Amino acid sequence: MSSVFDIDDMFSINPISSFFLSNYNTKMNIIKILRSAVNLDIREYFGSRRERMSVNASHYVLEASLKEPFPEDCQKAMFGMGCFWGVEKKFWDLSGIYTTAVGYAAGTTLNPTYPEVCTGRTGHNEVVLVVYRPNLIEYEVLLKVFWENHDPTQGMRQGNDIGTQYRSGIYTFDEKQSALAFASRHQYQDALSSSGHGGITSEILPAPEFYYAEEYHQQYLAKNPSGYCGLGGTGVECPQPVLS
Repeated sequence: MSSVFDIDDMFSINPISSFFLSNYNTKMNIIKILRSAVNLDIREYFGSRRERMSVNASHYVLEASLKEPFPEDCQKAMFGMGCFWGVEKKFWDLSGIYTTAVGYAAGTTLNPTYPEVCTGRTGHNEVVLVVYRPNLIEYEVLLKVFWENHDPTQGMRQGNDIGTQYRSGIYTFDEKQSALAFASRHQYQDALSSSGHGGITSEILPAPEFYYAEEYHQQYLAKNPSGYCGLGGTGVECPQPVLS
């Protein structure tokens, strides 16, 4: 039996799913409660700890704060696109980004370590937290970068990186982000299908708790310019997401 309980699947088969799917905040709160209840023993078994990961206070490249509180004119986004080293650099290079950080999310273990995540038994994904200024860069642009810079049809892998921690995912912080994410997935699927690609496997979920990865992972490619990147898209352009 899998240790990862997909709460979202429950909503897809529940007769009152239409209510929850239309009420983002309610759905997010119930998901948090159910995840906690279902995974209490799993968290303990897979090395959960109270101590949070210690990281530097500021971004190695952007010199902005790596942790909250962030400026009031900023918003958060979170993406999983495979190995987080190259993904983080792709986003910090964009104009309008305040800060970025790499970490783990969407699993069960509290405050996981990299070796634990690599076992595939924590359920966590390697993700990048992107803090951006929406007056300078729109969320739609971030989605376009997300879709075009990895292959979202590969399931639990990206290229040679294989495992649940390399799955494709968008983790949304409000109703607008969620609506845009689903709209962009639908539109990009049409583009991929027209180009002979398979179905998108990316998960789109309310943003779970973000656990910072170890300090040596933060802004890794700035500290190690010749390091492994791992990014690679399908070559298919993503249309600008439009809400119907």
